[in-house]
Amino acid sequence: MRRLLCLAALLLVGHSLKAQYDAAFTNYWALQSYFNPASSGIEGKLDVQGVYSMQLVGFEHAPSTILATADMPLFFIGPRHGVGLGFMSDNIGLFSNKKLYLQYAYHQPLWGGRLSIGARVGFLNETFDGSGVDVEDTGDPAFATSEVSGTSVDVDAGLRYTYKQKWYAGFSTMHLTAPTIKLGDDKENETSVSRLYYLTGGYTQRFRSPQYALYTTAILRTDFVAWRADITARLAYDSEKLHLYAGLSYSPTVSVALLLGTVFNGIKIGYSYEVYTSGVGLASGTHEFVVGYEMDMDLFKKGKNLHKSVRIL
Repeated sequence: MRRLLCLAALLLVGHSLKAQYDAAFTNYWALQSYFNPASSGIEGKLDVQGVYSMQLVGFEHAPSTILATADMPLFFIGPRHGVGLGFMSDNIGLFSNKKLYLQYAYHQPLWGGRLSIGARVGFLNETFDGSGVDVEDTGDPAFATSEVSGTSVDVDAGLRYTYKQKWYAGFSTMHLTAPTIKLGDDKENETSVSRLYYLTGGYTQRFRSPQYALYTTAILRTDFVAWRADITARLAYDSEKLHLYAGLSYSPTVSVALLLGTVFNGIKIGYSYEVYTSGVGLASGTHEFVVGYEMDMDLFKKGKNLHKSVRIL
């Protein structure tokens, strides 16, 4: 709902527009390299994934988001280096936001775990379809009457500490330079993108039976004007050939979500349905689909892997 309110505000304000670019994914825990570039290559695997989110189903001009990411370690340089790339397309009513980026991370052993630092450089593209705006005064320069677009450089950065496979904590900033995108040939309209700050963390609880584990994760994002927090718990079953999980996620004052997924032969498939607690109705939630593939990239490791990672995405 906050994103729709943001859209309404954008349509009412001319010349200078201000918006939060980042979509809030229910499967945020599966997209660690997107929310924090310091996570690039941290698992020692090639990790390729795609996400499709259909938000507020049933509403006209409802938001929809596509995200594709890939990250991997650079073992031919050393296990402390990781790289990644990604593309996001976010459509909200008459607005279309796109981002293409490259990122790098350095991992340093510290206190029995690893301290990681990462940076990302990309391009933001904002498009506004002014032909869809219905206003009385069509000559008002505050409103474009045709499709206009603009592009700007965007920079993100992050830190992360990982303690073995037990827990992790991270901090990242998106849109570090707070870019301003000027739209159209005449540059009469512009979009100002606010910095967004993320705190992330996770803890893994093992049981006596090694096939079961409980994964708890959390994320907090804010621009110091608005905020959103998500807390997620997933119970996972892991065997030699198959991994299954089911879980719940809760975002205070926003939503509750159900998550299901599986991993087999390196192929990852996940689904979640988010129900908003603001009264929009059970059927007008968000469907989110996650697909991906992971492959061990440490080709120089001695011996064979005796057990598989239970990390999903």
